[in-house]
Amino acid sequence: MTPLNNVKEAVGVLVVGAGPTGLTLACDLRRRGIATTVVERGDGLFPGTRGKGIQPRTMEVFDDLGLADAVRAAGGPYPRMLVHRAGEPPVEWDMIERAEPRPDAPYAEVWMLPQWRTQELLLERLRALGGEVEFGTALTGLEQDADGVTAHLSTGRTGNTEGTEHTVRAAYAVGCDGARGTVRATLGIGMTGETVDAEPSVVADVLLAGLDQRYWHVWRDDADAALALCPMPGSDTFQFVAQHATLDDARGGTREAFLRELLAARTDLAPEQLKEVVHASEFRVNAALADRFRSGRVFLAGDAAHIHSPAGGQGLNTSVQDAYNLGWKLGLVLHGHADEALLDTYEAERAPLAAEVLGLSTRLHHRAVKRGTETHQLGLAYPDSPLTRHAAAPHSATARPTAPNEGAPHTGAPAPGDRAPDAPVTAATTADGSPLRVFDLLRGPHLTLLAVGDVTPPADLPPYVRTHPIPATPPYTSGALHLIRPDGYLALITEDAQEVTSYLAALSA
Repeated sequence: MTPLNNVKEAVGVLVVGAGPTGLTLACDLRRRGIATTVVERGDGLFPGTRGKGIQPRTMEVFDDLGLADAVRAAGGPYPRMLVHRAGEPPVEWDMIERAEPRPDAPYAEVWMLPQWRTQELLLERLRALGGEVEFGTALTGLEQDADGVTAHLSTGRTGNTEGTEHTVRAAYAVGCDGARGTVRATLGIGMTGETVDAEPSVVADVLLAGLDQRYWHVWRDDADAALALCPMPGSDTFQFVAQHATLDDARGGTREAFLRELLAARTDLAPEQLKEVVHASEFRVNAALADRFRSGRVFLAGDAAHIHSPAGGQGLNTSVQDAYNLGWKLGLVLHGHADEALLDTYEAERAPLAAEVLGLSTRLHHRAVKRGTETHQLGLAYPDSPLTRHAAAPHSATARPTAPNEGAPHTGAPAPGDRAPDAPVTAATTADGSPLRVFDLLRGPHLTLLAVGDVTPPADLPPYVRTHPIPATPPYTSGALHLIRPDGYLALITEDAQEVTSYLAALSA
């Protein structure tokens, strides 16, 4: 990078925004040894529940980042719904499909964890990796040239009070600062989409007395103006969601008084049962996709790139996986192991998937489809990616039997572009004596080459590739080499060691 005068620091990557997307990206970069600065306009982490569903694929990402156990301990399974209508007994039902862990998918169903707690766990992990967030720091300007990005930052700005100005020089910057963030606006990148529901909704975290915490309670009226109270695991709070309501109606009074009025008007609960409002905000349901995910050395990820209906719990999860897709690519490029052209594949892979998931979220919002395993995101794949190599050697098992169905897993052996499934490795154990699994071999910042059965891997592979000869391990194809990307997707399946060598050489070409 070209040095600049009066620069506070020079780093590999500047991450703007400390939500789930920015924190995931920062964790991934830090474990790769990339100097990373994370700045957040707010004085602390977002305090609300908002995105509260962790999908199975995101749990696999957190497993790789060393967070799965903490997320499991802090959260809990989704409660059953209890729908209340005036004059009728409550109706109990399951919104999600219950499932047991499978050998290929150890995380079988969506896990509930409020967004504020997910962010706390990510921040704890980032700090354990030697990273930090600069809170109260706003991006005020951004320029880029052939060698890097110059970001102008203001720390401690409040109201009309000017903050302390400083500059950061980075090789790349990533806007993880949300739909109304500064980065996308600075780049002049538009968003194309639609209004899913023109009426605003209120979402709050509240302390509530006298309501059964075993259920997610929903009250509906004839106008379908629902009010829902969902108990949050690991907390005494409920998430309060009221459709067709606005906090503007609370002007002249407190938000607490307004929410009590809503509670009394739409439910059979007494207003005094609402004891405290911890956090409250409102939102309108939109679906939109950024026209581009990249401008030169600056990338967009998360809500800065795509906005979802909350139906189906896809927004936070798609955002985390944006970060997981981009992190390893930035790491290889900044360490000099890959050509900068690798970064072109971020938009090529993520934009089509984001559009696909947006469509699913919108249909779920309108109840045009039922919630099922497609929301788990285990079947999302990159079969047509420039990083997916369909080997010349014939492999009937590597041919995708059907096109991906918006995240629904397909049966049969995995094909290039698919998520690499978990599986027990026969007669093998880890250092602590527990059974060895494929995910144990994938965990970490490296690419993984599985030599399954009777096949010889190439010698002298780069240090960022780890080779593991393993016995025949269904559903992996025996007698084949499986090259798996750091984000857990199959890049190549072949019997020919030279194809692996050629693939890796092409990354650095």
